Order: sequence, then C-alpha cells, then structure tokens
Amino acid sequence: MKEQIAFERLTGLMAFARAGSLGSYTAAARSLSISPSAVSRSVQRLERRLGVSLFTRTTRALTLTAEGRDLHERALRLLRDAEEIEQAAMTARAAPSGTLRVAASLPIGLHLIAPALPAFRRLHPAVVVELRLNDRRVDIVEEGIDVAVRIGDLPDSGLLSRKLAAYRLCAYAAPGYLAARGTPGHPEELAGHDTVSLRYQNTGQAFRWPFRIGGREVEIVPPAGLVADVSEAVMTMLAAGGGIGIGASFAAAPYVARGELVPVLAEFAVERNNITALWPESRRSNPAVRAFLAHLQEDMQARMAAAGGVG
Repeated sequence: MKEQIAFERLTGLMAFARAGSLGSYTAAARSLSISPSAVSRSVQRLERRLGVSLFTRTTRALTLTAEGRDLHERALRLLRDAEEIEQAAMTARAAPSGTLRVAASLPIGLHLIAPALPAFRRLHPAVVVELRLNDRRVDIVEEGIDVAVRIGDLPDSGLLSRKLAAYRLCAYAAPGYLAARGTPGHPEELAGHDTVSLRYQNTGQAFRWPFRIGGREVEIVPPAGLVADVSEAVMTMLAAGGGIGIGASFAAAPYVARGELVPVLAEFAVERNNITALWPESRRSNPAVRAFLAHLQEDMQARMAAAGGVG
C-alpha cells in the first residue's frame, strides 16, 4: 500500500510539473502520452495530499497559485530526473525504440520532416514518431521534446545542435501573373508589382526580402497588398496570381513542379544554412534520436539538392 501511495505521489508531481509548464491538462496529457482526465485526477490527488491548491482553474487555462509556483521548479527537477533515467535505460538498448517527439514549424514539418518519416519508420519500426507542428517556439526541456527543428539564427540555449542543410531564398510568381504584368529584371523593379509578404507570428514583424546585389546582401520590405503569417499561405496566394513573393526553395518546390510558380530574380537569390536540429543533453545517447538525426540530415540534403534547381 505504501508503494501505491508513493507511486501516486510521484505521478501526481510529474503531471503537475508538465501541466504547470504548458498551462493546460490537455497539453500536459499529450506531452506525457496519457489522457487529460488522468492528469487532472493525479493533480487533484496531489492537492488533497499536500493540502494546498496548486492551480487557479478557469475555462480557458490553468494558472499556478503562489503555493504552486513555489513547488513547480522542484517538480520540474523531478520530471527531468525521471526523463534522464528513462533515456539512460533506452541507451542501454542497441536498437532505436520508444516514442520520439519532434517539434517544428509548419513549413519545415510539412515539406522536410513529414516526407522523411515513412522511410525512417521502415528502418526503425520500433520507434513511434510524434510530429508536432506549431509556429510557437516550444520549450524543448519543459515540454518533453526529443528533437526540435528550427529555421533562422538561434540564441545560445545550452542545447545540443546540428546544422541540417542549406537552402535558397528566392522570389516566385505564377506564370499567368508574369504574362500579364511582366517579369522584373532587378529587385528595384518590384516597386511596380503586386507583392505577397510574410509576417512573423511571434513578433508581428514583416519578413525582410534578401537579395544578393553586387556582391553584397541587401534587404528590402516592399509594400504588400497581401500579407500572411504562414509561409504556406503565401505560396498559395502566389500560385493564385497574387503577385510576387519570396520564400524558401523547399517550400516552393511542389508548386514549381506542378507549373504553378516560377522563380523570379533567381540570379539575386541568397543561400541560407540555418535549419538546425536541437535536442537536450539528456538525449545525447538516445539511439532513436541519433538514428533520426542521421536519417533526417541525409534526407533533407537530398531534398534540398532536388529543390535547388527551382530557385
């Protein structure tokens, strides 16, 4: 009986730690691969045992109480210790296995990670991959993510990292639009065209269009009649004749292959090498993580090489 009470206390602390980090039972349950009701019951049992309320509950979110904030960091340390024990046990097994949680933004996940997963699973059928796509920047450690793939310049986070592949940023437009409005020969001529632009979800800032002109990189922000905060929507509007826009070669590749988009100002396109995989120190020796990173890098570089010809 004492063992049962101790186990319930441990699971309650782990559920509390994850729910406090993510702000909801549903998100915590998804992270822990259990049901929201199981998370709720575990937290409620913990609250009864401790004699304090850990959360202020509303219909929209959970907020830590003062007592909850005091206990949360300690509970997080317990959760991290438990994950490190699990990772050590997994490392002892030679073959990759278990659940691999991968986080990425929508364009990276849709165009580069999702297409690589079926082949990875055929190589490693004992691994279950959960792909989580969100433009919100997740906290890898607190949310139990094994690998995150991000694009752009990243701050020093203390996480392990690996550059995965280079790609090109190029302007694109629909053939019909260019037939009607003409094709610009220089970035300065964009002022006479309709444009479609991207705005970052996390900052609200407009994406600055980079071009390589005269041996140096120049950034412009042309006035746009159409703006979206998801790059896939930008590509869709361009394919529908919305004007000229800029995007990554891997995101444009399917549209170019179908003849819906063509490169514009390709001689001014710039190359980037800032698609990066990140993973916690505790996952350093995880066989599934190592196998996934190797497979993803090889697959991604092959896709980038194939997409390079489109811009």
